[in-house]
Amino acid sequence: MSTDPLLKIESLHKSFGTVEVLKGVDFSMNQGEVISIIGSSGSGKTTILRCINLLEEYQQGSVTLDGVVMGYKTDNNRRVRLPESVLVKHRSMTGMAFQQFNLFPHMTALRNVTLGLIKALNMDKDEAIATAERWLERVGMLARKEHYPSQLSGGQQQRVAIARAIAMNPRLMLFDEVTSALDPELVNEVLSVIKSLATDGMTMLLVTHEMAFAADVSNRIVFMNEGVVEEIGPPEQIFKAPKSERLASFLKGTTI
Repeated sequence: MSTDPLLKIESLHKSFGTVEVLKGVDFSMNQGEVISIIGSSGSGKTTILRCINLLEEYQQGSVTLDGVVMGYKTDNNRRVRLPESVLVKHRSMTGMAFQQFNLFPHMTALRNVTLGLIKALNMDKDEAIATAERWLERVGMLARKEHYPSQLSGGQQQRVAIARAIAMNPRLMLFDEVTSALDPELVNEVLSVIKSLATDGMTMLLVTHEMAFAADVSNRIVFMNEGVVEEIGPPEQIFKAPKSERLASFLKGTTI
């Protein structure tokens, strides 16, 4: 087994107009590791995920996933964005679940999951259905496979969205505040799915405001502050013995 990290982010800089959101982000993660990114609103947490998934262009730095430099190449000492056909292949190495579920409203839960398998992975219909049903069962949604999104609760829709992303067999799974749009009583059903996936050894990078959950499920925590990694370490260090004054202030009043 390779000892190289599965994901390596180096000197990542991202600006929106004149506002620099990421100011040189560096960290790596190993296969099978779960890392949660925490921090105040506007600290750059979601932007990191969107850069990894190539939904955002970034001005400087690199993202390497499973040995592949994502999204860019160097040509005559110039940094060049790769063509969309290559970006699609690179994006397929990651799966992403968003704050909003982004399910197709006119498709059943099953069809939402099989669509990418057939269109992007060229799976035949029977194999796609079997794969989709396996993952819908994994997230507790097989019994509702013929339901449309409008017939499902927010928590159920999010579980279908997670099944859809994982069914594509990504190398890395990204979760962006997947419980933030849910009613409080629906949060635990989604967190339970994520925790079970972590137990199975899936490599996951999460942006979350659920501190107790992050402490429970993560191997390491990344604390973002004003566009940089202010502190990174195991949950017991981050939550019980923070080195950064800013982190200590951020966690004030948090009970883990």
